[in-house]
Amino acid sequence: MKDMTTPHQALTHMREEIGAGLIGHQILVERLLIALLAGGHVLIEGPPGIAKTRAVNHLAAHLPGNDARIQCTPDLLPSDLTGTQVFRPETGDFDFVAGPVFHSLVLVDEINRAPPKVQAALLEAMAERQVTTGGVTRALPDPFMVVATQNPIEHEGTFPLPEAQLDRFLLHLRLDMPDATQERAILDLIEAEAMAPLRVEAFVTPEQLKQARVEIAKVHLAPALKDFIVRLVMATRDGGAVSQWVEHPVSPRGTLALAGAVRARAWLNGRDHGLPDDAEDLAADALSHRLVPAWQAESEGRDGRTLVAEILREVRPW
Repeated sequence: MKDMTTPHQALTHMREEIGAGLIGHQILVERLLIALLAGGHVLIEGPPGIAKTRAVNHLAAHLPGNDARIQCTPDLLPSDLTGTQVFRPETGDFDFVAGPVFHSLVLVDEINRAPPKVQAALLEAMAERQVTTGGVTRALPDPFMVVATQNPIEHEGTFPLPEAQLDRFLLHLRLDMPDATQERAILDLIEAEAMAPLRVEAFVTPEQLKQARVEIAKVHLAPALKDFIVRLVMATRDGGAVSQWVEHPVSPRGTLALAGAVRARAWLNGRDHGLPDDAEDLAADALSHRLVPAWQAESEGRDGRTLVAEILREVRPW
């Protein structure tokens, strides 16, 4: 294990190691680390076979604490996530057996295949970092992060996430298929790993992660940048740049999410201040899933990301 003297050095080396095992996913790696540092959760959407689960596994290998994977199916029960009370005949008492949500990093694979009751069971855990079962509230580990995936090309037997659930995710990413050059690099990488698996050397300790979050909270956002972030959000509300295409606008949670993500991105890039470029690059991932397009927009093929792109053309930092 290499000696990392500062949290930034540890996270930077970890970012490089994770990126080395993921071809063409530099943005995905950055967004996962942003969410980790900002204390948020990530929803990854993309077709099967493009390394969504692999990315989370690589992240988990570098983090403190335990990780768990939940493969969602239509017959999944809330207790399969949160845990259940088990009767012990030898003592005559009930013991609580914790579910997979009591891990530091939880991968919820194909979350849109889980029934609504299971999706709702994640609400308290994601928002409050605690779980209440049998009248007892139990705290979740620190750090605690949920990374969920969903497949956009197969909708039979799925349950679309409600807006309240989507709003719990700091970032919503959409991944595309790799190009020919990346595809060849992926083939070479997998063949090389079969001969000599990648070694994990960059571990981040709980103390380094806590110190990183303390430093991120001190990243400066200039008043003009804060105003820019607010104007991006207000563009979805009455009188805004795209308000006529929006049924439900972005709430203040979107403002806080984008500001927190900007701070984390600035820190990752070695800066003690955020830039308008940070807000512009993160806006689609932080805001698009928090607004509901009106039927007029949907009839013209405009989704949340399209509307955020229009906002960025209309609302400038200066």
